[in-house]
Amino acid sequence: MVRCVPLSTSRSLLGVALLVASAACARQSAEGDVHAEHVMTPPARPMTVAAASGTGVPAGALDVAARLARSPRHGEWVMIRTGPSDSVKAWVVYPERSTKAPVVLVVHEIYGLSTWVRGVADQLAADGFIAIAPDLLTGKVAPAVGSDTLTQAAASAAIRTLQVADVHRQLAAVGQYGMSLPAAEKKYGTVGFCWGGSASFMHAVTSPPGLGGSVVYYGSSPADSLLPRVNVPVLGLYAGDDARVNASVPPAVETMRARGKSYATHTFAGSGHGFLRQQDGKEGANLAASREAWPLTLAFFRTHLGR
Repeated sequence: MVRCVPLSTSRSLLGVALLVASAACARQSAEGDVHAEHVMTPPARPMTVAAASGTGVPAGALDVAARLARSPRHGEWVMIRTGPSDSVKAWVVYPERSTKAPVVLVVHEIYGLSTWVRGVADQLAADGFIAIAPDLLTGKVAPAVGSDTLTQAAASAAIRTLQVADVHRQLAAVGQYGMSLPAAEKKYGTVGFCWGGSASFMHAVTSPPGLGGSVVYYGSSPADSLLPRVNVPVLGLYAGDDARVNASVPPAVETMRARGKSYATHTFAGSGHGFLRQQDGKEGANLAASREAWPLTLAFFRTHLGR
């Protein structure tokens, strides 16, 4: 069933988002497109599907479809109104619990809302959260017939057309939708990957009502001038072999620390960019990183959103 809900974000949030958009676009022009080289690389050598994902972490790319097919949790597609003239399609997964649950938004990679992203949402629901994965490319490009995943080229091209202010206006509306669900607590968090990791950190800059914390998986940090606006805790999880992204981390740590902001970072030696998706890569280092990073993610959300 497709449902629509009205946008209920404040005017002040939109003002902040527009300021964020201006500064972020200036930074992107100066630094270039940091995701231009983000492509999926094949594993160094084949691994069995059974070895591709760790137990208790989201499925890797090789076995996510099989894991989703076996999931006992209720997932559904919804359409969420995010403004007077736009909506986003989203995948919502509910945990099996008797009490209300915090909400976590799963912000997709540059590839768009894929089967793998839905697998991350399913694992978050297994861990006790209402997980919502919004498709921020809704209406901009369609997946191939019979698939829920865009081609890499189509998704990458479309995502570069998004405006920063629109992204965070829509994420804030999805957060409000999540918190309005009868089974939800009145607090939400974000977790994102690569492009989505950068967006998750930027969402902490806007810090809309209800946001309790943001988790960044191998996403670049916002411009230092924006970091004083962060009003929620941030957790950064980075690959050891990812110098392009990691170059943005030390300045962010310094600025956040100087401003008294909460920003914990972890870097996993030997792992590569996109390690949670490609758990079969880097001769076991990606799987090891995933097994360390996911419990940190859950602990962060349980601390700042509730159990």
